[in-house]
Amino acid sequence: MTLEIPANLLREGLVMVGVVGGPIFLVMLGVGLVMGILQAATQINDTAVGFLPRAAAAAACLWLAGGWMMERMSQYLAQSIVRMSGR
Repeated sequence: MTLEIPANLLREGLVMVGVVGGPIFLVMLGVGLVMGILQAATQINDTAVGFLPRAAAAAACLWLAGGWMMERMSQYLAQSIVRMSGR
């Protein structure tokens, strides 16, 4: 195994983290922004009011896109194992 294979796998792994984690991050960012604006407008500063909608949105995102995420990660893992074995 040459030195470029682990470097390429690391780079592709970081890209995979961004691709798979991006939708959850963007959903939580959007919900957090909306809840922050609502909390500022209504002056309700309870931590549960900000946390629960973000947790529900993350769970919904995982429920909707979880299969796609697992498929992408399993494909990356299978390709990585094949590339590390040298076949």
